[in-house]
Amino acid sequence: QVQLVESGGGLVQAGGSLRLSCAASGRTFSSYTMGWFRQAPGKEREFVAAVSRSGGSTSYADSVKGRFTISRNNAKNTVSLQQNSLKTKGTGLYYCAATGRAVIATAAAEYDNWGQGSQVPVSS
Repeated sequence: QVQLVESGGGLVQAGGSLRLSCAASGRTFSSYTMGWFRQAPGKEREFVAAVSRSGGSTSYADSVKGRFTISRNNAKNTVSLQQNSLKTKGTGLYYCAATGRAVIATAAAEYDNWGQGSQVPVSS
């Protein structure tokens, strides 16, 4: 098991930038593939981005490609999500997640460790 705590959320204007961070504790962080998901009000949780155990491979939802960057620091047990050119439809609760799968996973059901979430309201 790994415990995850997100930080860095907050109100941001459309077109602005925000950086979310997730601190992990527990078992060896580098043994987990990490992901970010978001849940908009009244909608299901959706995949945003994921990064492999080493950080060498990443995957993004089409809606955020070119604007968001996921990265990890295995020495500090952290994973981050840099969000640029934010849009109002990006509003939601952003979750950090971890899975023991060796390959990048994009489905929420493939992750078994979740943080509490960090709110990111994007105003117009």
